[in-house]
Amino acid sequence: MGEIEQKPTPGSRLGALENSGISTLERGQKPPPTPSGKLMTIQIQMLDDTQEAFEVPQRAPGKVLLDAVCNHLNLVEGDYFGLEFPDHKKITVWLDLLKPIVKQIRRPKHVVVKFVVKFFPPDHTQLQEELTRYLFALQVKQDLAQGRLTCNDTSTALLISHIVQSEIGDFDEALDREHLAKNKYIPQQDALEDKIVEFHRNHIGQTPAESDFQLLEVARRLEMYGIRLHPAKDREGTKINLAVANTGILVFQGFTRINAFNWAKVRKLSFKRKRFLIKLRPDANSSYQDTLEFLMASRDFCKSFWKICVEYHAFFRLFEEPKPKPKPVLFSRGSSFRFSGRTQKQVLDYVKEGGHKKVQFERKHSKIHSIRSLATEPSALNSEVPKQSPQSTSLTFGESAETPASQSCQPGRETKTSSVVAGPHQSPAVSKTPPGSKPVDGAAPVPPEEEDDLDEEEGGKDRVQPSHPQPPQPSTELSINSQGGVTPANVTLSPNLSPDTKQASPLISPLLNDQACLRTDDEEEGRRKRFPTDKAYFIAKEVSTTERTHLKDLEVITSWFQSAVSKEDSMPDALKSLIFPNFEPLHKFHTNFLKEIEQRLALWEGRSNAHIRGDYQRIGDIMLKNVQGMKHLAGHLWKHSEALEALESSIKGSRRLEHFCRDFELQKVCYLPLNTFLLRPLHRLMHYKQVLERLCKYHPPSHADFRDCRAALAEITEMVAQLHGTMIKMENFQKLHELKKDLIGIDNLVIPGREFIRLGSLSKLSGKGLQQRMFFLFNDVLLYTSRGLTASNQFKVHGQLPLCGMTIEESEDEWGVPHCLTLRGQRQSIIVAASSQAEMEKWIEDIQMAIDLAEKSSGPTPEFLASSPPDNKPPNEAMAADQESEDDLSASRTSLERQTPHRGNTMVHVCWHRNTSVSMVDFSIAVENQLSGNLLRKFKNSNGWQKLWVVFTNFCLFFYKSHQDNHPLASLPLLGYSLTIPLESENIHKDFVFKLHFKSHVYYFRAESEYTFERWMEVIRSATSSASRANSLSHKEPHTY
Repeated sequence: MGEIEQKPTPGSRLGALENSGISTLERGQKPPPTPSGKLMTIQIQMLDDTQEAFEVPQRAPGKVLLDAVCNHLNLVEGDYFGLEFPDHKKITVWLDLLKPIVKQIRRPKHVVVKFVVKFFPPDHTQLQEELTRYLFALQVKQDLAQGRLTCNDTSTALLISHIVQSEIGDFDEALDREHLAKNKYIPQQDALEDKIVEFHRNHIGQTPAESDFQLLEVARRLEMYGIRLHPAKDREGTKINLAVANTGILVFQGFTRINAFNWAKVRKLSFKRKRFLIKLRPDANSSYQDTLEFLMASRDFCKSFWKICVEYHAFFRLFEEPKPKPKPVLFSRGSSFRFSGRTQKQVLDYVKEGGHKKVQFERKHSKIHSIRSLATEPSALNSEVPKQSPQSTSLTFGESAETPASQSCQPGRETKTSSVVAGPHQSPAVSKTPPGSKPVDGAAPVPPEEEDDLDEEEGGKDRVQPSHPQPPQPSTELSINSQGGVTPANVTLSPNLSPDTKQASPLISPLLNDQACLRTDDEEEGRRKRFPTDKAYFIAKEVSTTERTHLKDLEVITSWFQSAVSKEDSMPDALKSLIFPNFEPLHKFHTNFLKEIEQRLALWEGRSNAHIRGDYQRIGDIMLKNVQGMKHLAGHLWKHSEALEALESSIKGSRRLEHFCRDFELQKVCYLPLNTFLLRPLHRLMHYKQVLERLCKYHPPSHADFRDCRAALAEITEMVAQLHGTMIKMENFQKLHELKKDLIGIDNLVIPGREFIRLGSLSKLSGKGLQQRMFFLFNDVLLYTSRGLTASNQFKVHGQLPLCGMTIEESEDEWGVPHCLTLRGQRQSIIVAASSQAEMEKWIEDIQMAIDLAEKSSGPTPEFLASSPPDNKPPNEAMAADQESEDDLSASRTSLERQTPHRGNTMVHVCWHRNTSVSMVDFSIAVENQLSGNLLRKFKNSNGWQKLWVVFTNFCLFFYKSHQDNHPLASLPLLGYSLTIPLESENIHKDFVFKLHFKSHVYYFRAESEYTFERWMEVIRSATSSASRANSLSHKEPHTY
């Protein structure tokens, strides 16, 4: 039972006795320091319906996340707000500010936390900041749309008229009706349209700030303002609703209030299981019993309501944070929940004393641009109706790694650029981690002859032909090209060559160590000093560099693939007309867009004859123009998902087309799976959105570029939202078909409703001991496979475990194997071991989630295993594939050297070699974290720096001699690599250098600026952390990033 009890004490507020029984932190005491360690990403839905991603340490208390959101918004009066989310029982609860987040949000990647108003004051004039009132207005707008704020038609129309005034400005009947047609503020809005327009006519001259004020003035008088109903029953079993407000506990029947218990009358609140108890103070004039009892649906519902009552009472009734109760020595009784945070009085005092810096902000939905300055804005304390402040920091920023360091909202609170909360502050040149940490080597032992397979690989062909690749010749050394083909190389890349070998290793490869690529340090420093240092310039430059890569990706379809198709008669005309006519307009558009961007950068850098100062140091106008232009191409974008489905359907029905596409994928120009390129235009929209978010965060509202950037962000956000569902569906569809190429011995892998969740390497315990196997987890079945003596280098399926009815348990003690799990299915049980504790935790989490999904779905799991081996496979090879021996790894390599090239470097093979796993969530993150540009690279034992064009995508770095090259020279899969900052002992005395290392492989990369350094660190970290997320801190090296 949890309870709070008021005791008579001096110093009451508003005529009520002060409650010292609700304990929290001591006055002046802060929550425990935020722990370092593994980070998790939390999606926060803001009041303007945008979503933000925040990274917080898993064991950080909830207050860390709330403070991060308030800092992000520059919100001073953040104590009125809270974070709510559905718990594991689908009950919406408030985030406890004192408990670790990981103990509250079990599966953060599947939960969207909402940032909403938690405490509604009785008078909106108590809200001192315009930003706070704007957020309250957004909450009222949201409550209207969701049916929470119920009122008569007249009040509804008046509320909407104030919202319309704040969004589009003064009355214009045609504009009003057009705006109301596009925006539905309540479900049955059409019937009230005339009333809304009539009320709006009376608001001429009213600024958005005044509209917010008047909106709250109307709303606060409504009975349902700020009310959240909690279903219950009284002692007679009558259905009622309970609610809590600043005045006390309210009782509703339907939406009509039938009773209220003011805080002054309440002596004690408690709950026992499903019963919510209100103990009243003795009153001779009252007819109520001493204790009222209400029955709620469950103990969880009851406790949730009790907790919000505790918080409401403390926030509105106490002068200061209540003191904590002393902890009992032996036994504790009641709930341990305690209110944490400032009371309303403390918030009012803080703002009145000027203990903050006024900040600017922009209204997302408003089309009105104010020109008033903060200096001329009357204080809310001296003016009945506040005036509009100019645009400023947006409320709709997305996830980003950059933010201005100058923004702050209170002393001691600093806005973090990357939305990474409470991580150690790191300099771009000298980044340190807590003492005692070390880099992680997340990969399992790989034989020396295997290491080069997944390290930096260089193609052996000097030229790339659009079609009909030359048949490879036998060779003792292999080069695995980036899209998966194993090609005999004239220049081998093995870093473990014997002294007798005459071929060059990548350390001295002529392609990657050409003297023309070298640049002396003095030349690089001089070049760097000649270029702008403004962060906005480097953001604009990122648009240019990634646009070059995107254009090359489009050319894979519009030029290379189309050329190959024209020489073969293997593709149906209907499929041709679906793919190429929808890509060619996009290629033309992006060609012109890149030209405009590069012309603007030339002006910015001073490389042209133009000398108009200021006007060229921006990019928002170009982004806005082209984003609006892309909206006219939306029809072509919608066709890409249809093209992908049609291509895979045609491949399934035509062996000739299947062989043609497979041969095209073996060309070096197709450095990714072919179907991935069909989704590239959709992915590019998300990249534009991220860039615009960074620009909006960096520019102050007074900057000439801010308005255009903000408008462009609104446009692209709308497009991304429209295509979001399609992208998720198509990414899963593409991944299933990609996995299908890596597996043999299965039928019906790609069926409607099947979702890929995780793939990776685990050791399976059998009579022969632990043997490496590849596991593939879907939402209905778990497959396990081995890589045997197969001609195509594929994985043979050994078994399947339907998830329905499966249980999972840790069994390390039972079997004496570290990180061991037992998977018990309805027909079979297996014992597996992960390579590390972190890997085990990831598998447990995803398998348990998949089991839950399988139990909720209906219908039997289809049989996966093929009844017989594929037709093209001889029986003796099938027998070899079924052998489960510890020699599979080396045997497969021996076989590969004699066979035709096929998919040797896909993500499945990377995970096999590195003994790690990757999830669909990781793939989705990788889609968003793409980057390209020039980097200087240095090997461990070399002296000079090589300038390379580097493209990061699909968990891999691809290296080019220049951005004009059609295909990469080499690739470096990053799963399992550690990302660190060089130690002093390594004698890398340069700025903006980061280090990648895996076992004996060490690479140094040097960026041209702080911004580009941070961006490369951010995107590479997203790939390397997939393999060793929980072990990002280790104990051998103190500079692990």
